[in-house]
Amino acid sequence: MRTGGLRPADAAVRPASHVTVWGTVLAAIVVGLVLPATTVLGASAAKEFPITIDATKLEPPSLWQIPGLTPAIWTLDPESTDALRTAEVTELRLKPGTYSFATFTFSFQFTVTQDGTLEFEKKYDQCVSGRGTRTLLVKCKRMQPYGGQRDYEY
Repeated sequence: MRTGGLRPADAAVRPASHVTVWGTVLAAIVVGLVLPATTVLGASAAKEFPITIDATKLEPPSLWQIPGLTPAIWTLDPESTDALRTAEVTELRLKPGTYSFATFTFSFQFTVTQDGTLEFEKKYDQCVSGRGTRTLLVKCKRMQPYGGQRDYEY
């Protein structure tokens, strides 16, 4: 009796060699795709540091986010959102890298160093403090140029 054009003796041998060849090809593809990703993940598996975000000085209270890390502030129902609120001090575990802090009216970038301390541009000093520490204190809802003075007249 013939099975799919093969004799019974060949049917046992040919699919096995087919599986071996395709299994080898598939394994090479998987290794080619997974190993670089694993290498990247291994490299980025840097130590996480506890970073405290304190935006409780913002009045009236609002929502804030670190895009891509915390829940978004732009939702259809702000009452039921999981976004973080400025009325609460929050501790996040962050790896070294650059992040953005954002409210509806103000955003800036800060960096977690390899030592787990915070750095940000000096131009934000009037509204943000905590450089060299692990606590980011946000004190303003808006950044105004020149110490809050307008740079234009109506």
